[in-house]
Amino acid sequence: MGPLAGIRIIDLTSMLSGPWATMILADQGADVIKVEEPSQGDHTRSYGNKRNGFSASFLNLNRNKRSVAIDLKTARGVEVVKRLAAGADVFVQNFRPGVVERLGVDEAAIRALAPNIVYVSINGFGETGPYARKPVYDPIVQAFSGLTTVQAGSDSQRPRLIRTVLPDKLTAVTAAQAIAAALVGRFKTGKGQHVRLSMLDAVLAFLWASDMGAQTYVGEKVSQRSAASFIDLIYETKDGFMTAAVMTDKEWAALTRALDRPAWLEDPRFASPALRDSNIDVRLGLTQEVLKTRTTQEWLERLEREGVPCAPVLTRDQVIAHPQVLASGIVLESDHPIAGRLRQTRSAARFETPTVVRYGAPRLGEHTSEVLTELGLSSAEIASLRQQRVIGEAAE
Repeated sequence: MGPLAGIRIIDLTSMLSGPWATMILADQGADVIKVEEPSQGDHTRSYGNKRNGFSASFLNLNRNKRSVAIDLKTARGVEVVKRLAAGADVFVQNFRPGVVERLGVDEAAIRALAPNIVYVSINGFGETGPYARKPVYDPIVQAFSGLTTVQAGSDSQRPRLIRTVLPDKLTAVTAAQAIAAALVGRFKTGKGQHVRLSMLDAVLAFLWASDMGAQTYVGEKVSQRSAASFIDLIYETKDGFMTAAVMTDKEWAALTRALDRPAWLEDPRFASPALRDSNIDVRLGLTQEVLKTRTTQEWLERLEREGVPCAPVLTRDQVIAHPQVLASGIVLESDHPIAGRLRQTRSAARFETPTVVRYGAPRLGEHTSEVLTELGLSSAEIASLRQQRVIGEAAE
């Protein structure tokens, strides 16, 4: 059942950051009720790479949830959502600031019915400031947060996007942790709280752990060149690519042995971790020249024998077939009633109360009648709401 069994979450989010956050919690046992707009639902339903009407994106972000189709632009639709919230533990939305107030499902409105609920607001730039109401997608936050210049290696180089939606994903993981923390706080105090999270804040907090050294000491700066290397740690070999990384003096000595370069131990530029860091481009350049002379497998055997951290560079197809990934059990297969046999990852964290795929991502409005019946509405009331187009029919 998972450690969050018994927790009910009302999920008004769409796209990636909110849905993945709530799917993490759904995988861990929470009952997540996904509220979708009746005509088209979550935008990721319309993405490409589909099978039998289901996009891979939607399938991979909305497993273990129940879908209800409710029109929040109607007064009765808002009333239904409020009734759902009244019996829930968590209410999550990722509308732009100001939208939930217009709809009537802001924190004050929900807390009036559920005083101890954990109310969660996810947005791009926060609730205040000149960018608060700007439309936001992942590349916007990558650019604005400085992440693209970190990826470039220096402020003087052309900024580069990370080729995955890191701000969205990082916000999702941060939100899931924050929701769990707020629930623990509620169990201890009996009080819920409003959790606010912006994509910008999530990325800046993430960067500070390792990439904002020049901004850490007030009144001091480091040069652009020493702020980061201009060469990354992906090395070309005779037949492909690999990576190797050394931090300690012991690992540095091991690398020189594996590469047959004992003279590097006498080089004053590399005499300490600090010097190796300040001369990183020279060091990595020399390493690259050596690694071009043998195959990836030859180097891996030499480096592993000396205890140097290293790995091959794998394609996505190679990753899922690698013995280490197979041994970890992170990739699983399950049967979806419409989309067919699926390959996905399990919940990354493992618990003694196992996390399972209880059901795959839902059809739009698939559980509307089921959830509203649980809420106490009669068949006649549900039929009336459907006739008035307050709720949608389950998509076939």
